[in-house]
Amino acid sequence: MGLNRREILERLRGGLIVSCQALEGEPLHGPAFMAAMARAAEMGGAVGIRANSPEDIQAIKTVCSLPLIGLYKRTYPNSDIYITPTMREVRAVVDAGAEIVAIDATQRPRPDGLTLEELVRQIRAESEVLIVGDVSTYEEGLAAARAGVDIVSTTLSGYTPYSRQGPTADLELVARLAADLPVPVIAEGRIWTPEEARKALEAGAFAVVVGTAITRPQEIVRRFVQALSGPDRHQRARA
Repeated sequence: MGLNRREILERLRGGLIVSCQALEGEPLHGPAFMAAMARAAEMGGAVGIRANSPEDIQAIKTVCSLPLIGLYKRTYPNSDIYITPTMREVRAVVDAGAEIVAIDATQRPRPDGLTLEELVRQIRAESEVLIVGDVSTYEEGLAAARAGVDIVSTTLSGYTPYSRQGPTADLELVARLAADLPVPVIAEGRIWTPEEARKALEAGAFAVVVGTAITRPQEIVRRFVQALSGPDRHQRARA
């Protein structure tokens, strides 16, 4: 028997959600790799998984018992929205077995012409799935909560041209949303260390999503290489 909505939220409260995603062309792209990554995350104590595409979601659900936030990245020529942009992608995510669906909840035009409120209403009419609204600003977080999402996530802060840019997590946005919204707020985006994840919880986050810093080895290696690089690299190596 599956978990009900309240039980799913309680499972996520105060914990780490690991985003298991790899882009096309990356070494770990593919359902088998992402399923193994999700299983490893579960063994390490994660409370949930975030995954992209019906294929990856299905593969993960066969080996991992954690609640799964599913999304389906698709690009449309008439919109900048690509995280589960239409009901077509929502249905695919739900059919694949995700208990939670993540949608772009920014105020940008949607490819199907629907408003965010209309999309949420359609999801509610067809499914009992929980809805995460990915936002990039405080105003978008307020609008997403009004539209009826169950959870607001700061996923897109720094990924829209009008949101806060920078190398670190937008903890100010997390704190403002957590203080003012009637729904849980998940901190996601540019969280690189356990200490930063802890600070997100202290800022008021209901749970924390970490992806690249755990599940994209080439990006992890790149950060180490950059830290070791510099004009005095060879001098340090001789010391």
